[in-house]
Amino acid sequence: MRGKRVVVEPISAERHGATLFDAYSEDAVGRNWTYMPVGPFPTFDVFRAWLLEAEQSSDPMFHAILDAENGEAKGVASFLRLSPNDGVIEVGYICYAPKLQGTAASTEAMYLMMRRVFDELGYRRYEWKCDALNAPSRKAAERLGFRFEGIFRQATVYKQRNRDTAWHSILDTEWPSTKAAFEAWLDPQNFLENGGQKRSLTEIRRSTLAEPIYP
Repeated sequence: MRGKRVVVEPISAERHGATLFDAYSEDAVGRNWTYMPVGPFPTFDVFRAWLLEAEQSSDPMFHAILDAENGEAKGVASFLRLSPNDGVIEVGYICYAPKLQGTAASTEAMYLMMRRVFDELGYRRYEWKCDALNAPSRKAAERLGFRFEGIFRQATVYKQRNRDTAWHSILDTEWPSTKAAFEAWLDPQNFLENGGQKRSLTEIRRSTLAEPIYP
């Protein structure tokens, strides 16, 4: 999946391991991994061992997010819980290195994956689930156009603690307007010379949707 800012491709320990580990190492306290079922990884060898497992996994299907200019890996995301017969798929294991967080490139990566799901694979429902305590993830889901559906209490346990899971989704019927908003926001003309945005993604979505954006 190739965009103007990023390339999203199947993860490889050999191709992506070194630059990805370096990028994650900028998060010295390991905050990136708080709500992840894996990590933090104290050494490259431990990280590489996980990558070797990840690249063999078919569900989740792990992908590396690369800088389109220099090819450096700056994050990971995956497709998981694939249910082709039902037309349902989830995006998850999203872990952006500090350099990728809050950038237009990070948004483009999610757009590319969403476009693959709806336009190329023909899925009906795209899900985003996260720990209910993970406020940044919930905020990101809603910014990207996912609708909040509710909390599944005591849904799972990870890292020896309970997780109440917040569910969000986008349907195929909602994708055309969501896609248009993404493309309007990602347009270079929407950005100032200093990189700041002229209009936010949420603002653009509000102006293009006939129906309200639910909190």
